[in-house]
Amino acid sequence: MTKTTDNILLIDDDERLAAMIKEYLEKEGYFVTSAIDGSSGLALQQQGNFRAVILDLMLPDIDGLEVCRTLRATEAIPILMLTAKGDPLDRVLGLEMGADDYLPKPFEPRELLARLRAILRRGTHSQTVNVVRFGALEIDKDAMEARIDGTRCDLTSYQFQLLSILAGGVGRVLTRDQLMNELQGSDLEAFDRSIDVHISRIRAEIETDPKQPRRVITVRGVGYLFARSQE
Repeated sequence: MTKTTDNILLIDDDERLAAMIKEYLEKEGYFVTSAIDGSSGLALQQQGNFRAVILDLMLPDIDGLEVCRTLRATEAIPILMLTAKGDPLDRVLGLEMGADDYLPKPFEPRELLARLRAILRRGTHSQTVNVVRFGALEIDKDAMEARIDGTRCDLTSYQFQLLSILAGGVGRVLTRDQLMNELQGSDLEAFDRSIDVHISRIRAEIETDPKQPRRVITVRGVGYLFARSQE
């Protein structure tokens, strides 16, 4: 059993599933507080000191996406979204709203645990590393935002994480598979091609000329490289 003092907030109206998740995670040393709807979950979040949130997409009162948006607007707490829907669009929306990862139902408890540990590790890392700078570009991992000359870039949570991963490997070529592994996406086929779309949007925000990028470079047939400098 992993020894931990992490307090996890679980928001899911499926009481049987919630009880199973709670029992499993508590055997692994976590403390789990449950809520059966979005309103009570948000109220608990305001009152408690939670390290992460496990959030169901389908809730009886407030839509899970709206709960995710509200949570993300108040703090950068790691969010793992659960979804019974098979449509990749629902998963994309969850990531766009600020979820750190998603897990389709049904799932194995071990996979839930692995994903929870992954987002907690990323959360710990962003608290350790505050702001990294590359010329006019600042990447603030605590605030989960990138800035050019102090002006905030219009990036989604998913795009910010992608940029952070690229910058973390500065000067090194990263393949799409490596990026997907870092992003902890579980559906490579659904997201692999969209990496290119997200890269284009990142370039539109951070590059002087997105058509001739000097920061995020394409290495044809391999992947992407975050350049050490723009000189």
